[in-house]
Amino acid sequence: MIGIVIPAHNEERLIATCLGAARTAAEHPALQGEPVEIVVVLDDCSDATGVLAAAGGALTVSIRGRNVGMARAVGAQVLLARGARWLAFTDADTVVSAKWLAHQLAVQADVVCGTVCVHDWSPHGCNAELLRAHFQQTYFDCEGHRHVHGANLGVSAEAYRSVGGFRHLACGEDAALVAALVAALVAALAAAGHRVAWSSLPRVVTSARVDSRAPGGFAGALLNAVAQRLAQAVVAPVRGTSAMT
Repeated sequence: MIGIVIPAHNEERLIATCLGAARTAAEHPALQGEPVEIVVVLDDCSDATGVLAAAGGALTVSIRGRNVGMARAVGAQVLLARGARWLAFTDADTVVSAKWLAHQLAVQADVVCGTVCVHDWSPHGCNAELLRAHFQQTYFDCEGHRHVHGANLGVSAEAYRSVGGFRHLACGEDAALVAALVAALVAALAAAGHRVAWSSLPRVVTSARVDSRAPGGFAGALLNAVAQRLAQAVVAPVRGTSAMT
């Protein structure tokens, strides 16, 4: 069985679309009918995320950690206990491609780190074009990249168990970064001798929303990028004027 883990904190607006895409990926012919189970980990949800997730055919489990590491770890443990041989991780604000699971498995590695793309930058208003340009210039969506995303990660059950899975690192008040969380797992797997593939084949589209659920995650990184680019744009003319006077 293949398992999909989706952590969620108050995602009633996006969870149905996320699950619809995950179910489509689960039905890809290349999987040859292998069962796929989806677990949505409801982390301190106070909205209708759980109801919508259940209606969308997902298993649900509730925690009150506000801790993305714990949420991913709990979801993985539920699926391992149910017999999963492969764990695929994504996020509630992400839409996976129809070939997402098929491509993760086709890479034939113990760990598959995929890439992300963004189709809609409009949530950033007047900064949207600046942010889009920054992303295009600094992000490498190609084979052999070195990006790590919780929104696009696949791990064999054997490899995941061998390093103890996700640590219960928090975001928010504890200032732990989502990227660091995923990177720590990938680094541990590589150190343990598991084959890690950095592939652009498994495709996902994630959001560029400004209401980041986890500071240090993808949305938080985008906001920081905007601030840095704006600061550079302001400082450069000032320095140029000083040089001329």
